[in-house]
This record gives sequence, structure tokens and C-alpha cells, in this order.
Amino acid sequence: MVLVDTSVWIDYFRGRPTPEADRLDVFLGTEIVGIGDLMLAEVLEGLASERDFNRARRFLDGLQLVDIGGRDVAVQAARNHRYLRSIGISVRKTIDTLIATRCIADQHPLLYSDRDFDPFVRHLRLVAA
Repeated sequence: MVLVDTSVWIDYFRGRPTPEADRLDVFLGTEIVGIGDLMLAEVLEGLASERDFNRARRFLDGLQLVDIGGRDVAVQAARNHRYLRSIGISVRKTIDTLIATRCIADQHPLLYSDRDFDPFVRHLRLVAA
């Protein structure tokens, strides 16, 4: 299963022709695509109209839902954050640390366009999709 970050879903729903949105379009026809509960909230809260909200929700309800948090992931996310900080990398968002850590723990590749995930790929074995 490929987990898809909010950064890609936003471009996809807005019809932006990015390499990641194009890759998502391919994955939707060839792979099991998942969305984390936290990403689901982020995507839906960013939709302006009720019509867009309902349309996106129906579409996203058809995907595999992954619970991002939990005690073990929270503790490991803190460890990952501390490690990156110890090598001089500032992680800007806790939610990204949680998402990356869940993907690492469950060996899910992550499709993203948010550069904040790059250190997790370089230093912590996150697999970029």
C-alpha cells in the first residue's frame, strides 16, 4: 500500500499538474492507495465548499484508512524528531514526524511533495513512492 500525503491530495483535487499528482493518478489505477486519518482531516478541512467536501469525502472513503498515531508511534516519532535535531535538522511539523514514523514502522511508501519528508528518507529509511 502507498500512503499519500496531504500535499499531494491538495494538488490532485485542485487539478494541479504536478509529478506527484500525476503519479497518484497512476497509483489509483494500479496500487492500493491509503490515506492516514490525520491527512484525511487536513484534506477535508481545506475544502472551501460543502459540495467539494462531500465529493472528496466520498472519494476518500473508498481508500484504505491508516491510523497514524498511537503510543508506540508517538514515542518513536519523538525519538525520530530528537535524532534529526541532533544532526542539525529542524523538523517543522509534528504531524509530518508522525506520518513519516507510521510509514517507516509499517513499511508503507509515502507519496509526498512536501520537502519536510526528505530528511526522513535520507536519514530514517522512509521510502518515497
